[in-house]
Amino acid sequence: MQHTLIIKRGDMINCVLCGNAPCSEVCPKKLNPAKLLRSIWFDGELHAGAILNETKKTCTDCDAPCEKACLRSGLVPIKKLLNRLQNEIIPILDTPIPTNEDRLKTDFCGIPLENPFFLSSSVVASNYDTCARAFDAGWAGVSFKTICNFEIHETSPRFAAIRAESGSIVGFKNIEQLSDHSVEENMEVFRQLKRDYPKKFILASIMGTNDEEWERLAKTCEDNGADAIELNFSCPNMMDGNLGSAIGECPDLVERFTSASKKGVSIPVLAKLTPNVSSMNIMAEAAKRGGADGIAAINTIKSIMQIDPETYFSAPTVKNISAVGGYSGNAVKPIALRFIAELGINPNIKGMYISGMGGIETWKDALEFMLLGSHSVQVTTAVMQYGYRIIDDLKAGLNYYLHKKGFNNVNDIVGLSLPYISDTTDILERDTIIYPKFNRKTCIGCGRCQISCSDGGHQAIRMENGRPILNPQKCLGCHLCVLVCPTHSITSSEKRVTKK
Repeated sequence: MQHTLIIKRGDMINCVLCGNAPCSEVCPKKLNPAKLLRSIWFDGELHAGAILNETKKTCTDCDAPCEKACLRSGLVPIKKLLNRLQNEIIPILDTPIPTNEDRLKTDFCGIPLENPFFLSSSVVASNYDTCARAFDAGWAGVSFKTICNFEIHETSPRFAAIRAESGSIVGFKNIEQLSDHSVEENMEVFRQLKRDYPKKFILASIMGTNDEEWERLAKTCEDNGADAIELNFSCPNMMDGNLGSAIGECPDLVERFTSASKKGVSIPVLAKLTPNVSSMNIMAEAAKRGGADGIAAINTIKSIMQIDPETYFSAPTVKNISAVGGYSGNAVKPIALRFIAELGINPNIKGMYISGMGGIETWKDALEFMLLGSHSVQVTTAVMQYGYRIIDDLKAGLNYYLHKKGFNNVNDIVGLSLPYISDTTDILERDTIIYPKFNRKTCIGCGRCQISCSDGGHQAIRMENGRPILNPQKCLGCHLCVLVCPTHSITSSEKRVTKK
């Protein structure tokens, strides 16, 4: 059965997803409510319900010491949320929890992976400690923070964020550059990681300034344990000369530096491409001509944000000056998916490995990337916000989905959505209308649908006795009303009507 989220992130808006959560520490039934709440937050309510179901326990007769111990006591309805798992989720479950994670096993250009989840090249994978803790947590691999031969001196501060009503970060800007450690220091990290975690995957991100440097850096990384190379042609904070996104905007440079890097190694090489182009196909095809085995996309999007109306400064501000930086977070996911789909349907790069990234927070986000052709996915901003622990929810959610849908391996879902994607709207059917359907029981009569339809639609809704009435003669089925309804009381009807 198709499942739409019943318990939404907004239902637990005041939960702060504590590290050592007191709610779990005091739970008399040892239900670990913090883990269940986190599963709900990361779109895993079915998995959370299945966990609760297996315990054979209930919160019904409990006086909720978890809510008293909560750091935001009185604001997080923990018992109510767990009872909703019991009463609304468990009755619709038709799949038990998988007994293992074998379905998540995949490969990176033929090299075995325990799961498709990587940390992307950034501060979250920048030294031995960060990578080791990520590996211990369950991440299959890391794209190590970009290694280079030039000195890096970071600014302070260098991050800014746009927040949702819940307080979570939906848009994130950074003006951070590359690894501030020497090549030799980073190679020592590679050697230690390969010694201690021989089955984990190291994707070495590199950036050079000329052909010889790209070739030498790639070979040095391979010699010290890297399993594959990722060519950073896309950093928006390194744009001078033949660096960063300046490379990713020039197909000749993409081909040239890919070819140079391939000369020095026998391991797979991926080109990490910039979204700051009208089409990524041109660059991807250039990378293929240069010998790339795959594509990594997307890097962050050039951005300016948060202009202070009093000071006129933009964030992050460094001594009253800011700069164009890289935008990431869940808000960029639709843009990232557009580029992944573009690559996925391009016959000229068919067979190339794709590692997707851009706004991934939950297993559903990762699933969307894979359905559009990504073989693995990379995460940074969500880890910066919630920690390495989200790998538990990513793996559990995706594994449960695969089990529920009857897929034996995660590779079986790669590209399944591509036949239903077009790069033009010209082919879409335009002769019929699907009208909205109103749920009179849950409608509260706020009139939001009427306002939006009147001012932003086709003036097809009027209010009578505090309830919306549709005029089918005016309705064109745009479904703006469906999107703006605050109580989700408007849905699409199943009936398709031929236009007159």
